[in-house]
Amino acid sequence: MGLGNANFNSVDSSSKFIAKAPEFAIIPEPVSLVQADGHFTLPEQIIIQAPADSKNIVDYLKTRLTVPTGKYISESSGNTPGSIKLILNTHENRQLGDEGYQLSVTPQHIVIKANKNAGLFYGVQTLLQLFPKEIESKEEVADKKWTVPAVEITDYPRVAWRGLMFDVARHFFTKAEVKQYIDGMVRYKFNILHLHLTDDEGWRIEIKGLPKLTEVGAWNVKKTGNFGSFSPAGPDEPRTNGGFYTQDDIRELISYAKERFVEIMPEIDVPGHSLAIIASYPELSCTPGAENYRVRSGERIMDWSRGAPPIALVDNTLCPANEKVYSFLDTVITQVAALFPFPYIHMGGDEAPINFWQKSDAVKALMQKEGLKDMHQVQGYFEKRVQQIVESTGKKFMGWDEVLNGNIPPSAAIMSWRNASYGIGASRNKHEVVMSPQDFVYLDLMQGDPIVEPKVYSSVLLSKTYQFDPVPAGADPKYILGGQGNLWTEQVYNMRHAEYMTWPRGLAVAESVWSPKAKKNWSNFIAKTEQHFKRMDIGETKYATSVFEPIFKSNRTPDGQLMVELQTEIDGLDLFYSFDNSYPDHFYPRYTEKLVVPKDAVQLRVISYKGKQPVGRMITISTDELNKRAGKK
Repeated sequence: MGLGNANFNSVDSSSKFIAKAPEFAIIPEPVSLVQADGHFTLPEQIIIQAPADSKNIVDYLKTRLTVPTGKYISESSGNTPGSIKLILNTHENRQLGDEGYQLSVTPQHIVIKANKNAGLFYGVQTLLQLFPKEIESKEEVADKKWTVPAVEITDYPRVAWRGLMFDVARHFFTKAEVKQYIDGMVRYKFNILHLHLTDDEGWRIEIKGLPKLTEVGAWNVKKTGNFGSFSPAGPDEPRTNGGFYTQDDIRELISYAKERFVEIMPEIDVPGHSLAIIASYPELSCTPGAENYRVRSGERIMDWSRGAPPIALVDNTLCPANEKVYSFLDTVITQVAALFPFPYIHMGGDEAPINFWQKSDAVKALMQKEGLKDMHQVQGYFEKRVQQIVESTGKKFMGWDEVLNGNIPPSAAIMSWRNASYGIGASRNKHEVVMSPQDFVYLDLMQGDPIVEPKVYSSVLLSKTYQFDPVPAGADPKYILGGQGNLWTEQVYNMRHAEYMTWPRGLAVAESVWSPKAKKNWSNFIAKTEQHFKRMDIGETKYATSVFEPIFKSNRTPDGQLMVELQTEIDGLDLFYSFDNSYPDHFYPRYTEKLVVPKDAVQLRVISYKGKQPVGRMITISTDELNKRAGKK
């Protein structure tokens, strides 16, 4: 039942689901792993021996071990023998680089060696995955034998940039929730958190001297339903939904991330996606009447029927012909650069509509003055000026791949999202590139059948994400910084759903950017993922079970009867179904071939089993929906 529907990203039909749990379920897959004899058992008195400047790693490991085991853990930076030893190499092991490590587990001790503290930290993450799943518990687990299999591991990352983007603009997430997201990332050796801080729905960072950005721009009307089709907010509806981070909040987040070897990249998305700015400071728009604009609450503001660029229904762009815009951005960028140590500032540049610019006398005058021939060149003029501001602060400019349309200098770094070809081309033109193509790593897209997922414009199944290659064929690898998955949050209203959308596809991204390409194996990855689901259950992290669930494809028999095909992303599952409105289990009919839908049936229910255990959710789809998918009779 391997997927064959092109709409849902087909899976290699030769892939087989491994039913047996793997001995080692380490994600991302290490470079080298050799199993040895025996096990290490955590003693009653645990001593961690580590260098003095590795205290943040020791504190992290102590917390992770103490909570579930209830054991007392002491530490030593001297010659006191330790049952767990963290060692910084006195002579650099070039193979390991700055982030690699060697992990040795014997029945007597555990030793992690690395050139730098980052490597020790990643070795700790691997070590924790070798413990029983109960190590993820947030409370003490009684009467548990804490053992680790003896093993020798050498490991280091494939690429340097291993990121996740968290959109905190569409829906605001608290400082504590951002920390929670970082905690999830580091378990899988991600090292960059890209914070999307501004958009039409909110401005999320305090800027001194521009108070309206957070007094006005950070707040909208709370709406529930399908984002993008909400009713326009009325003048009397309270604008109390949202929030922002003070500059002290940002410093706290940066410090929290740094202790976990994560750097935070800020994004200020301009010239499009700027309605929160325009609502705060209407004079930065080219369009008369902008003083009546309000921060978007999820109502429709773009017409995408003709593709990109969209037709804007309200002008959400900054005016490239207005000098006040560049003064505004200079203030913003100068403060952002001072706050964030990370060398890059992401300045957006995506999906900027042009229909209001085309009507603007100021833009027409700019074009004549600067010899600009079209709107691509107008945006190019804007991007080059913004790049100059960014570089004047000592930072590097990064933008979405649309900034390439304006012949931006090679010193601009590119985040390639529309598809891999833009990143490939940019690398060949000597731009630094981060690969994040939407058809592989957009974590906001549906990950199962649309009948059970929040509706968005496309789907990316786990198997497709696992095919992600951060260094695609044809690219100049010298200019590929790495890769990243992006979680946009238009349809993500809370932290539990953010976790659901991130995992397990985030696991696939992690293995793609860390593990050697030759070590990637879909069947092995799925078997490991199933074990990580059990760990996430204990750690109370939400995840999607979509990989276990069917996708429904319907058509018609030659005589016009409705027929349905059930497709699965992985093999080794049994699907049981009912048309009689009851709830199937493994005593019900098992799906073996396409089904003709009974004439008067109103719904089909399906549940997946692995052996005698249900996996995934019970899914109900109406015959009306199946008819719609099959088309007219």
